[in-house]
Amino acid sequence: MAGGNEQKVSVDDLVARARERFEMATDFTVAVEEEFALLDPDSLDLVNRFEELKEAAGGTSLEEHLVGELIASEVEIRTGRCETFADVPAAMAERRAQLRALAEPMGLLLGATGTHPWADWKEQRIIDTPHYRRNDEILRYVVWRNNTFGLHVHVAIKGLDRAIAVVDGLRNFLPELLALSASSPFVEGVNTGLHSARTQIFTRFFPRCGVPDSFGSWSEYERFVRFLFRTGSITEHTQIWWSVRPHLAFPTVEIRVCDGQPELAEAQALAAFAASLAARVATAHDEGEPVEPLPNRLIEENFWRAIRYGLSGELLDFARGKPIPARQRLEELMEWVAPAAQAIGALPYLALPERNAAERQIERFEEGATLEQIYAEQVRTTERISG
Repeated sequence: MAGGNEQKVSVDDLVARARERFEMATDFTVAVEEEFALLDPDSLDLVNRFEELKEAAGGTSLEEHLVGELIASEVEIRTGRCETFADVPAAMAERRAQLRALAEPMGLLLGATGTHPWADWKEQRIIDTPHYRRNDEILRYVVWRNNTFGLHVHVAIKGLDRAIAVVDGLRNFLPELLALSASSPFVEGVNTGLHSARTQIFTRFFPRCGVPDSFGSWSEYERFVRFLFRTGSITEHTQIWWSVRPHLAFPTVEIRVCDGQPELAEAQALAAFAASLAARVATAHDEGEPVEPLPNRLIEENFWRAIRYGLSGELLDFARGKPIPARQRLEELMEWVAPAAQAIGALPYLALPERNAAERQIERFEEGATLEQIYAEQVRTTERISG
């Protein structure tokens, strides 16, 4: 869920600025945002201490890269704009190290799975900002339940219609991104049977969430945004929570579908894959062979498969007309994006793990480990590779 400190502007100003920014954008600059749970070091329970952490960041090199994200037991760190993807992995490592160095003296640990395995949502406090107060007033129970942690990738795209073409094409690959990133099988003290409980909580609760329609042109997208503002359906553009969206404050396509990642290397690989997909879809558009947007009903079939079975299951291959192993689908996609990945500096970081975070946790559960033991292992992983 995207936070925002932006001042309220008229929809005319918002759209005019977005138009100008997209037309002047530099292709394929990248920024990554990661959300982390703030944890008590003994119990590993969520603790409402974001404001203290934010205050401690004041005057440090992390200050401008650290923001709040809905609840006071969560923090988001941002790489900032990187001119090429080759600069992104080091920036992600640096931000994690900076956050750990800030949190450790305060007696805080960090969690990075898509959900906390047992935390009670009723005990989490929404941070006191105008943005989140508005969302609380609008969404109530829907926003209270959203104690989730994700990874977002922004990729700059030059050109208005071209940005929409990239969003339209990326819709097709949201299930693959989710299957790769799944890290949240446990929530509210139970094994959910899902690989991404985060996605089920967030996308199935929030309005204007999940897989967007294919818009075809900037003018059609702009018409819809204006309609939402005019009818009072939204008061801020960030209240469009789709799993991929054009970002109106930056000239980027924002990929928002992924679970948080305990392993730094897997977070870097996931960001590399997301950025490469965006660049590959843009290249296909430029070469006159655009990715044909699939109907929502077909994408939703794969979306559910990714939520339920993650990287361990099958995804529907619509060209073959049959399901294939999710791993095979990811391998084929990585081969397809490889030229674009090479061009943006992401190729060395493309990788498919032997098992992703959800699979590792589920395996430990089946071996008889408790949720507390499993989560402690994930936290140790995050702490170990953050510094």
